[in-house]
Amino acid sequence: MHSIAIAGLLPVAVFLVVALVVAVLARRQAAAGGGGFVTEYFIGNRSLGGFVLAMTTIATYGSVSSFVGGPGQAWSIGWGWVYMATVQVTALFLLYGILGKKMALVGRKLGAVTVIDVIRERYQSNALAVLSAIVIIVFFATTMIAQFVGGAKLFEAVTGYSYVMGLAIFGIAVILFTTIGGFRGVAFTDALCGIAMIVGIVVLAFGIRSAGGGYANIMDTISTNHPEMMEPLSGGNMPLGLYFTQWLLVGVFTFSLPQSVVRTMSYKDTKSLRSAMIWGTVICGAMMIGVTSLGVLSAGVLTGPLESYGGSIDNIIPTAIVTTLPPWLAGVAIIGPIAASISTVSSLLIASSSAIIKDLWLHHAEVTGKKPAERTVMRSSQLITLVIGIIVFVLSIVPPSVIWKINMFAFGGLETAFSWVLVGGLFWKRANKTGALLSMGGGVLAYCIAMATGFKIAGLHQITIGITVALVLMVIGSFLAKPTEEKTLSVFFPAK
Repeated sequence: MHSIAIAGLLPVAVFLVVALVVAVLARRQAAAGGGGFVTEYFIGNRSLGGFVLAMTTIATYGSVSSFVGGPGQAWSIGWGWVYMATVQVTALFLLYGILGKKMALVGRKLGAVTVIDVIRERYQSNALAVLSAIVIIVFFATTMIAQFVGGAKLFEAVTGYSYVMGLAIFGIAVILFTTIGGFRGVAFTDALCGIAMIVGIVVLAFGIRSAGGGYANIMDTISTNHPEMMEPLSGGNMPLGLYFTQWLLVGVFTFSLPQSVVRTMSYKDTKSLRSAMIWGTVICGAMMIGVTSLGVLSAGVLTGPLESYGGSIDNIIPTAIVTTLPPWLAGVAIIGPIAASISTVSSLLIASSSAIIKDLWLHHAEVTGKKPAERTVMRSSQLITLVIGIIVFVLSIVPPSVIWKINMFAFGGLETAFSWVLVGGLFWKRANKTGALLSMGGGVLAYCIAMATGFKIAGLHQITIGITVALVLMVIGSFLAKPTEEKTLSVFFPAK
């Protein structure tokens, strides 16, 4: 068992070392390039090219839930879950197409470094900026816990080492290279993680195909054991209402996730944005559909009841990796989902740090006229990133169950909070701070209450409640209160 553990650990260790080296090199490149610490550390000095932009967005969007929870659910439900997952093809197209260019133009005009910078200037509201920061930190922390847990569980399953040891190795590595590398380091390591995800999917696909006796035999096994898994509605397990709400949750409204939106402010030029839209749509579609399909195909290899795999769908992909691949290839395959965990955590760490340092502390310092020295800002930013990472690490020591549900809860909360605030702010002149405050505060409150009580309307996921309440409150608040001043609007809606 020890030799298997070492064989499985080696590829993971090599990947983590390479990722750390990439972060250090990116930081050195940033230091040589100038542009100021805050702009560089939190947004990469607006210098990302098309491929890196696409891969860092994909890697941030594709969390451990995409590689563990989603495929595990597909193992249980069948091809209906894959058909639902196809909506993820639109994620980057909608992000870049709806917000991409305008966020970049507005961000450059304002000198904005964060999404909250843009929101504060558009609505002229510090209260909204503070609420935005709180929402980001709370839901990002929830997501990061799920990523830490998912990465550590995968590590434990493949290498044979304990969950806590996996959590320590994974956690220390991701916190270090995020703290050191800043946004540019995160972007480049995300690109590396994206490539690792693709490699992991391909390796596991060959393992499952070989263990199952070929694609045709796997499909025959599934058809014989669970014929309902071949149907779009999966014998009632995939009702149309579930399709609808999941398409909203992981497709249509993902354009408003702040960890993705900030990337629209970091690209170099319009050519890079167009390139990222093409690369991102193709690669994201192939990855998300591909990895979810592997969950279904695993049902042709892992044919026992769920109880025989630990009683949790989160164990399906780790079990598939261990049982269908030799130890060293299992170590290679696990890099994919671990990379997904790392890329998501690193992006959320930087965004959480920016919410505290840039959106709260530095803004307050500017208002009071006590702007700190850049060296102080640099040390404080890295310290906050480190502290947040450590807090999330400690909270992950006792792991929660069903990772994908935790991730979807956070997705829904962020989408409820930011969808109409961003859309209204960028595309509707009448939107004002009253509407935005009511939309974000009321929408998130309604969403969280509905989730906590299990309340649903027509059996639909609570995201429908949150999004609807947020929209209604945005419209009501914007019409009841006075419009935003034309001087402010001129930056967002310039005369043609």
